[in-house]
Amino acid sequence: MTSSPVSASPDATPRSSWIALAVLILGVSMALLDTTIVNVALPTIRTSLDASEGTLSWIISGYALAYGLALIPAGRVGDRVGHKWVFVVGLAGFTLASLWCGLASGSTELIVARVVQGLCGGIFFPAVTALIQLMFAGRTRGKAFAVMGAAIGFSTALGPIVGGLLIEAFGEDEGWRSIFFVNLPFGVIAVAAAVVLLPRIVVGTTSRGVDVVGLLIVTAALLAVLVPLIEGEDAGWPWWTWTSLVAGLLLIVAFAFWERRVAARGGNPLVPPRLFAHAAFTGGVILALVYFAAFTSIFFTISIFWQSGLGHSALASGIVSVPFAIGSIVGASQSERLAHRLGRTVLVIGTGMVALGLVSLWLLLWLVPTGDLTHWTLAAPLLVGGIGSGMFIAPNAQFIVATVDRDQAGAASGVIGTMQRVGSAAGIAVVGSVLFGSLSFPPGRPTPEMVADAFAHAATMAMATSAALAVAAFLLVFTLPRRVDSRARPA
Repeated sequence: MTSSPVSASPDATPRSSWIALAVLILGVSMALLDTTIVNVALPTIRTSLDASEGTLSWIISGYALAYGLALIPAGRVGDRVGHKWVFVVGLAGFTLASLWCGLASGSTELIVARVVQGLCGGIFFPAVTALIQLMFAGRTRGKAFAVMGAAIGFSTALGPIVGGLLIEAFGEDEGWRSIFFVNLPFGVIAVAAAVVLLPRIVVGTTSRGVDVVGLLIVTAALLAVLVPLIEGEDAGWPWWTWTSLVAGLLLIVAFAFWERRVAARGGNPLVPPRLFAHAAFTGGVILALVYFAAFTSIFFTISIFWQSGLGHSALASGIVSVPFAIGSIVGASQSERLAHRLGRTVLVIGTGMVALGLVSLWLLLWLVPTGDLTHWTLAAPLLVGGIGSGMFIAPNAQFIVATVDRDQAGAASGVIGTMQRVGSAAGIAVVGSVLFGSLSFPPGRPTPEMVADAFAHAATMAMATSAALAVAAFLLVFTLPRRVDSRARPA
């Protein structure tokens, strides 16, 4: 069942589609901003709530994991009942969960509230890419995805800056609560606008339910992998951490077999196996996992090092990421035009620039004396990485989603988004483990210089991990097709 057409041809996209896109982008910006805005608040949260190192990782990784787990079933439900109302319900829940985060009285409550916030974010996010795929076509679709790519890159990079400004304005002790309260007015506006302006498009025809068993298996698998990655360092890597990792990998294999069984019996699998018949889609989801593990983890490392190690304010920590934010805007603004001209080459250039930027950051942290490090030291590699990230994100989404059938747009978007969020969670877990595991102080009461040197060493090791992931992403981009047929008509 489909509502009245949103557009008749790539050259006749109505103004209402662009207005609807603005509403979607507002929701995207809120969700992605909350992925990194918490980074600069981690030291103040730790002091205010007496939180442990593992708790700091859970505050970020718990959000990302819950976000990712909700994406696939939300995409499937959107295909069947319409993406508009899935977007509205998810965004309303996200706004209420933001209020809960700001009111949390302890670290455990904050983790739970962040998980709920991530869950709601994962509910409404698949509707964004699915509606873009359905409302636009041809080069116009590429431009719409470029706008979304700019929002993703810019919001993710802007998070630390906004967080620093809010903490500076409201104080170091309780100012971290304002980073959640800031979502409230924008959430109310976005929900109201979505109800009025988003088109109701339903392209699915099946009435079968969501694959609950599959959802439970993949949830258990991801938790079995993520829990030891976050808690292993604090616990000293006991036997249960390795057992959990092995069990998680076995559960992932079991999930694949279960999905094949559901599909073979005519059911409605959580992840349709036929999606992976497309080589570009298979390569793309692996690329999404690795790329986002590298991309989002650098802000975690820089924020902890800049504040806890060098003693700078939250605002100063946020300012460090300004070049990346600027680069993201520049790269995303040119991504659609370059993708049309160069095809996959724009993705190769983008991931290459990200890898170059992160390797350069690692070398600077390794070679430059700790006392000489300033935000200007890191500006050039962050700018290069930001431009590359902006060039990569929007065309990458277009390359992958456009390779699947239209009635699977929501499911494909959910799988891709899940891998991005799982990559973010795993990246934070792994890099956080390396960061805190490499952090050691000499006996006695360390001086500020000793503290700075210790954090510099730990940050260097963590950045090396992020850089290695970025290089892997650069190699994986060659699994994508050289060109994508973008002539498919919108709904």
